[in-house]
Amino acid sequence: MEETGSSILTKRPRLTIRISQSGMSFSVVDNLSDSQIIYEPYTMKSGISQAANLREAFRSNDLLATNWQRAQVILDTPVLMIPLEEYSEETNDVFYHHAMTGHENDVILDMVLPQLNAVALFCINKDLKTVIEDHFSDVKYSHVCATVWNHLHRRNFIGSRKKLFGYFHDKKLEIFAFQQNRFKFQNSYPVQRALDAVYFLLYVWKLLGLDQRRDELHLAGSLPDKEELQTELRKYLKNVFIINPAGEYNRAPITQIKGIPYDLITHYLK
Repeated sequence: MEETGSSILTKRPRLTIRISQSGMSFSVVDNLSDSQIIYEPYTMKSGISQAANLREAFRSNDLLATNWQRAQVILDTPVLMIPLEEYSEETNDVFYHHAMTGHENDVILDMVLPQLNAVALFCINKDLKTVIEDHFSDVKYSHVCATVWNHLHRRNFIGSRKKLFGYFHDKKLEIFAFQQNRFKFQNSYPVQRALDAVYFLLYVWKLLGLDQRRDELHLAGSLPDKEELQTELRKYLKNVFIINPAGEYNRAPITQIKGIPYDLITHYLK
């Protein structure tokens, strides 16, 4: 939805709703709090849809009970990346449904990534979108990895070595690499254990022809079995780095919030 231009809407903060298969969270900037962010995770009930869970949250969550008009909705749904020069809005649905099956009841959304010369296609359930837009007059949608891609793309230019990135969230691993201002590789893998992640990371490493002694692997997010993961990876790769949000962002107060996803940190500190 486009900005309305209303002075009231412009001045009011935007509520951020993060939605994944495993949970939701609600957050907003609050300069009076120690962390400068109010962050409230919400445990979804099993057996009912995301839309039904969000309806329940509107009835029970105090933060949502405030009369918000503006929302930023961050979605964790499968993504299809298209080069910017090949993008056409008319082909969104055809391309997405061809590449991603099982999303016939979803609305296909797009998000331009100008720094990466790409357009990310992702989706939202129609009922969930209706619930959101019934409660907010001004809604922006983005993919859960968007600010992570942009942030780590900037890190890619530090030093002369090639880099592979892995971002862990919501029981999955996003693996991506950049070549100048473009994606060289981007894909998502289900991950339950450290050894699952090792397999996928080393597979992509070999696929891209990276040098195991010279090039670098950078990992962020909720790493499964962190010590085991590092130990196994360092059997094969010399340069493995774990990104510490507090160090990355100079101990910004938001990094001290327990359980907050790395993508929300990059969203607020971008």
